[in-house]
Amino acid sequence: MIYVTGDMHGELDRFNDPQIRRLKKGDSLIVCGDFGFLWDGGPAEEKILKKLGQKKYRILFVDGTHENFDLLEQFPAQEWNGGLARNISGNLFHLMRGQVFTLEGKKFFAFGGGESLEKQMRIEAGKWWEREMPTAEEMREGLENLKRNDMRVDFVITHEPSPRVRALLRGGSGISPLETYFEELSKILTFQRWFFGSLHIDHNITPSQSAVFSSVIPLLQAGRHFRK
Repeated sequence: MIYVTGDMHGELDRFNDPQIRRLKKGDSLIVCGDFGFLWDGGPAEEKILKKLGQKKYRILFVDGTHENFDLLEQFPAQEWNGGLARNISGNLFHLMRGQVFTLEGKKFFAFGGGESLEKQMRIEAGKWWEREMPTAEEMREGLENLKRNDMRVDFVITHEPSPRVRALLRGGSGISPLETYFEELSKILTFQRWFFGSLHIDHNITPSQSAVFSSVIPLLQAGRHFRK
């Protein structure tokens, strides 16, 4: 079984949640960005990453804004289940931007990244990375990977939503190039459900797009594709 949850921000107690503790060997937990366990690179953090990699289930995450990209990019990219991923430790993987993965017979389009709301504060603290915002090359690669899959996947996993979906909850705001990219994809991509984590709420925004935070959502095998 595959499950989806939201931002963890390096909070180890999240793995004591009864919803996560029920996961079995062979299951997968997908985190919609801001995983946060690669942050200071110290011995204690390395010990935690090793512990997470030893879980009986797989932990898969897209990057958000609460990641140390200098540390993350030290792990080499490798082919994994149809796309490029970074093996952090054992059963712990980073799903790279714009990749399509096949898990339990279902196709997942993964695209992390976003824009820090507290950007200036992070710059002053020396904990901001320009690479949090995806590049035009990554967006092009994502589109090409989708074209190779006939613009059809089962699930989309991102950190940020499209601007239209965000506006349904919080009104208008500045639109980043990434959000514009997602808006265009939502018009041409066939998919069943799209999950994102940055809004820090658990809410079905539309019949096909859901904000997820603390909930742990099982993805059932059945279900039709939904085209926006």
